[in-house]
Amino acid sequence: MTSIGFIGLGIMGAPMARNLVRAGFAVTGYDLNADAVAALAADDGKPAASIADAVRGADIVATMLPADQHVEAVVLGDDGVLAHLEPGALLIDFSTIRPETSQKIAEARTRVLDAPVSGGQQGAIDGVLSIMVGGARADFDAAKPVFDAVGKVAALVGPAGAGQFVKAANQLVVGGTYALVAEAILLMEASGVDAEAGLDVLAGGLAGSRILELKRASMLARDYTPGFRIDLHHKDMGIVLDAARQAEVALPFAFQVAAHVQAARAQGLGDRDHSGLLAVAERFSGREER
Repeated sequence: MTSIGFIGLGIMGAPMARNLVRAGFAVTGYDLNADAVAALAADDGKPAASIADAVRGADIVATMLPADQHVEAVVLGDDGVLAHLEPGALLIDFSTIRPETSQKIAEARTRVLDAPVSGGQQGAIDGVLSIMVGGARADFDAAKPVFDAVGKVAALVGPAGAGQFVKAANQLVVGGTYALVAEAILLMEASGVDAEAGLDVLAGGLAGSRILELKRASMLARDYTPGFRIDLHHKDMGIVLDAARQAEVALPFAFQVAAHVQAARAQGLGDRDHSGLLAVAERFSGREER
């Protein structure tokens, strides 16, 4: 039985760790939130009292943390993962962070994969995440059973940091699509047409997308219960812009999407789902938010 130390049992990490337990891995979990650790223990995982406790003896260590500063502290800190990782153990970082942070970790440790995910909380619960992986082929092959337990699709997309570049591209497309769907809804409603029927038609044609498939009903109902919060998408759009600068490419639409997400935060919508960009579109047009 492969032993896994899992650090970061939040909205995404908790269901991922639970799915690893169900797949037959011996999972030891740690989080600053003691209730999250207790919940994993109730699902047959093993609780850890510290990073060192979670890492000790693990064949694989997985991290799922909110942002760069958390990853750097947990992984590279004096009492962090690398200080306690067993020789030959594999580190998989599922966090969404800047590519250069993943590259920095890879420079400090030979067996490292950056493996950000897409699919949101429900995808994590259902074990159908898409996983974009940067690192060495041998390490990717060794991690494949882990990826199969938490995801539906996993692909090695390049060397260290490559997974983060692909995740940045993913978040750009997702944010841009939400912004355009929001404007499409606003256009149809303001024109007096049946927006529900209109979105059904759009979803079945070339304009179709997973966002239209999964979110059109909740957007029409103005239900912005967070599956992925605008605050987190704001962080990710910062990564997109940083990645564009690192790659030395001009992405004018990326700046526009980032501005929409920033506007949502400025309007106090940061704790809403990123489909809440519809509320931003309404306010831009001077229409009362429904």
